[in-house]
Amino acid sequence: MSNVTKYCALPRLSWRFIPVWRRNVLVWRKLAIPSMLGNLADPMLYMLGFGYGLGRMMPDVFGTSYIAFLAAGMVCSSTMMSASFEAMYSGFSRMHVQRTWDAIMNTPVTLDDVLVGEAVWTASKSLLSGIAVLVIAAALGLTHSWLALWVVPVMFLTGIAFASLGLIMTALSPSYDFFMYYFTLFITPMMLLCGVFFPSNQLPQALQHVAVLLPLTHAVAMARPLMNGAVPPGLAIHLSVLLLYAMVGFYIALALTRRRLLA
Repeated sequence: MSNVTKYCALPRLSWRFIPVWRRNVLVWRKLAIPSMLGNLADPMLYMLGFGYGLGRMMPDVFGTSYIAFLAAGMVCSSTMMSASFEAMYSGFSRMHVQRTWDAIMNTPVTLDDVLVGEAVWTASKSLLSGIAVLVIAAALGLTHSWLALWVVPVMFLTGIAFASLGLIMTALSPSYDFFMYYFTLFITPMMLLCGVFFPSNQLPQALQHVAVLLPLTHAVAMARPLMNGAVPPGLAIHLSVLLLYAMVGFYIALALTRRRLLA
């Protein structure tokens, strides 16, 4: 079997990813409170600062207050940011600096299991961040239906999608500094283009076409109607796009990580 064939083989999935996930949970528990507070700081500042400050000077957006409009965007962007940081900075530490992955692979756990465990753990942690923002939004009266609970699986799928993309960067990165390119050239533009702060239909036509291709657009397009008590239009398309990002992203991340660690 050639190296290319070996690296690009389909993932071999098993339940052995669960100990990898559990190991990360046990480590995270020691720093759970400061970790959650750190993940909450940015979205809360945006939501309260822009929502109550700027929002007082703005008309309703799609029939709802600006802070309610912004809350749905913050739920999704918080999930995206948490997943990205965990998959890249923490994942890179475990892969390259601490050599945790090498140690795990001395057991009957394969690299495929490690990557699945990392992706599921990253999605789980980002889900906690998103839920925290969602709970605060509900406490402020910014959700209007029990349909808002369906945002939870949307957040988990969003976390998986961004975990997979983050693991691609982890496999490619020579150092922590490399991740700034990803945040500057990919994450930050999504915050501005994908309907977090303002409706994406206010953008020039060319940028609207770009926004439709980005995963955050589809997460926001599902979360915002659900938080306002409506079923999202085009639900199947939005779910399919996020699932596609998750599956293709994970496959690429696995192939690149195999090439890096098993060469």
